[in-house]
Amino acid sequence: MPAETLNRDAIRIDLSGDWLLASTDNSHALTIALPGDVHSALEQAGIIPDPYAGRNEADVQWVAQKDWVLERTVVIDADDLDGCWYLDFESIDTIATAFVNDRLVLQAENCFRRYRPDVSSALVVGENRIRIVLQSAIAEGARRQAAQPFYVPYHEGNSPIANGNLLRKPQCHFGWDWNIAIAPLGIYGSLALRRLETARIEHVTTRQLWLADGSVDLQVTVTLFAGEPGIVPVHFELDGLRERLDCAVAAGETRITHVFTVAEPRLWWPAGGGEQALSVLNVELPDESVTRQIGFRTIELVTDKDEAGSRFAFRINGRDIFCRGANWIPADALMSRVTPRGVADLLQSAVDANMNMIRVWGGGFYEPDWFYDLCDRLGLLVWQDFMFACNLYPSTPDFLDNVAAEVDYQVKRLSSHPSIALWCGDNELVGALTWFEESRKDRDRYLVSYDRLNRTVESAMKAACPEAIWWPSSPSVGYLNFGDAWHADGAGDMHYWSVWHENKSFDNYRAVRPRFCSEFGFQSYTSMPIVRQFAEARDLNIASPVMEAHQKNAGGNERIAGTMFRYFRFPRDFPSFVYLSQIQQGLAIRTAVDYWRSLKPHCMGTLYWQLNDTWPVASWSSLDYGGNWKAMHYMARRFFQPVAVAAIPSADGKEVMFSMVNDTAEAVTIELETFLVSLDGERRPLVAAAGACSPDHAATLVAVATGDIPEGALLFWSFEASNGMRGEGHHVQGTYKALDLSPSGLTVETVPLPDGAFDVIIAASGLALHVMVEADIEGRYSDNAFDLTAGETKSIRFTPKTPLPAGIVPSFSAYDLESCQGKG
Repeated sequence: MPAETLNRDAIRIDLSGDWLLASTDNSHALTIALPGDVHSALEQAGIIPDPYAGRNEADVQWVAQKDWVLERTVVIDADDLDGCWYLDFESIDTIATAFVNDRLVLQAENCFRRYRPDVSSALVVGENRIRIVLQSAIAEGARRQAAQPFYVPYHEGNSPIANGNLLRKPQCHFGWDWNIAIAPLGIYGSLALRRLETARIEHVTTRQLWLADGSVDLQVTVTLFAGEPGIVPVHFELDGLRERLDCAVAAGETRITHVFTVAEPRLWWPAGGGEQALSVLNVELPDESVTRQIGFRTIELVTDKDEAGSRFAFRINGRDIFCRGANWIPADALMSRVTPRGVADLLQSAVDANMNMIRVWGGGFYEPDWFYDLCDRLGLLVWQDFMFACNLYPSTPDFLDNVAAEVDYQVKRLSSHPSIALWCGDNELVGALTWFEESRKDRDRYLVSYDRLNRTVESAMKAACPEAIWWPSSPSVGYLNFGDAWHADGAGDMHYWSVWHENKSFDNYRAVRPRFCSEFGFQSYTSMPIVRQFAEARDLNIASPVMEAHQKNAGGNERIAGTMFRYFRFPRDFPSFVYLSQIQQGLAIRTAVDYWRSLKPHCMGTLYWQLNDTWPVASWSSLDYGGNWKAMHYMARRFFQPVAVAAIPSADGKEVMFSMVNDTAEAVTIELETFLVSLDGERRPLVAAAGACSPDHAATLVAVATGDIPEGALLFWSFEASNGMRGEGHHVQGTYKALDLSPSGLTVETVPLPDGAFDVIIAASGLALHVMVEADIEGRYSDNAFDLTAGETKSIRFTPKTPLPAGIVPSFSAYDLESCQGKG
């Protein structure tokens, strides 16, 4: 490859773009675009097939077993060579050695750290060859496991590729019960060769000191790195107010703090709570600048004792906020396929479904800066896990030192974002102590090892940002409590998985009263347009090898089907099976959310598992791979509405109570109408009620005796609140399979619109429950998964994901409960 000096200024040579890529055994040679990953480069070159299609996963796993070499050259003129030069890698995945002109300059071992090795002595005038060897994570994991003083177990069900827990790399790269197992490797984020002038910016951190008069002092601390003592001008700018400091720097790191006093700060609020007011902070050197989004807000984690145990609530700007949201996993299994536009669509979908929090789960990545910028602007609070999940981990000094450096970098990078609500030590590591024979037999050894790791993370976090909120683990009852938080509903956060993993009924969600449920979920299949991306017509059977290859949870398909037998008549064909799996998924999660929201303020948060997918797969997500909404996401928009009404049966089954919940700061009046609907879709009024719901409160509006609901009738309702929010729903006594539904008589009419969208008009002559409209292409609907009674018509709008050529009209299908059933 010829030498390149593109995208270059006086002190920075951008190294993004094409590099040579070859396996160290010389079996493959091609070009890779950096930032990017090796699998994507091989696919683009036609060397491997699409890993996501069919059963190709097994055919591409060899890639991660090889070492790979990346090379390119850059030209440095004699006038530029003087001074200190360094490479700047935002993220190397993961075990790598870097050479400049065959001189070793870096040994990297952590995907979550930024590396800036000095390369001054290796550079020459003219062409300089940069060579990076990416070593097999599989081989390195095995080597490190063998070097441990005692065996460190990993979860074989989640990680079919062994020993990923020995590496500081996304744990889901080694597989998961929703992810492909191909252990990708590559270089991500920015990469450059840079010359150090007087100094460079290492970190910019902020701290807000709120004063009694309502003003705030914004303390801005910049950490500079210099090769030798000098003077450097530093400009601090906040919303146009610009001030210069001429700062003396020593060799190594120098910290400089400047304070802005903001007399009347505009407050940043989570979505639905108020404005997402943001300020722009800029710290500038003569040749470099760093920009941060600043949101002025106070935040506390309230864990006061109460009659049930202790609270778990986020208090923003003095107000306790009920957190409605979902868990976030990486946007794609391959980093080359992640785009800011795609991620923005996923996060916007969260807000559009009335979410105000996401949890960045601990088995993926600390996301890039622009991800948290999006969360700031959208008003999505972020529960941020440190990247440890579902395994045990080493506690040797070298591993802990590596972790401490990772935590220091990530916390300093991200802590200024107003969206960051909490830093959590790990995902399910306390529970993992009970999962392995080794740790059950020698609990003390492994518990001490875990405690060393957890304390290392905590200490590094508090050193980097003393005011950051720390939570030791998820789930957790609290600090230094190593008990069962999966079922403890008196304190802390809960992961409640009994309905899915233990195959309990949906009603079992009402058997617990969590203070904050940060994980719970139920699987469904991905939608038919996505299924057709990886499966042929012959594969459209839930037991086909291809469909089973796209189900990573052991027993998942059986659990989906078993639930259908429990609640529904079995579907008549494969598309109906996919449809019904999504409906029952939404009903499961709605059952939990409706009940737990009714417990407010005992319960102050529900984050379901999970928002998104990394590839096309059967999973717990409410968004398909690529961002289309499954049935559950349309349901979530209703059950997460800030003002909502839900039907909740009493424990003795004698009443159906209508719970009203108000997550807004203003009192509302709610008017409710209930109806009895026959199996042929005719409705008649039952009970009407009205009531006031105070701010941030939940209460029972009215109760209906189940004896007033005749056999063969359904309880329907609709409500409207004084702030304009409205909704509707239905409740079934018993199971859907017991209903002898009359034909729904669904019809679909399509009307093309000038802007490329389509109005889809759905009508029913009978009772149509859980109507789901689906096109043969990807796109977004204004509404879906709704009910129609006899004679009702509903118009929804469909916007294709990709604009269609003029005159092309998608083919639409409408599913409902009655028409999807097998008739014999």
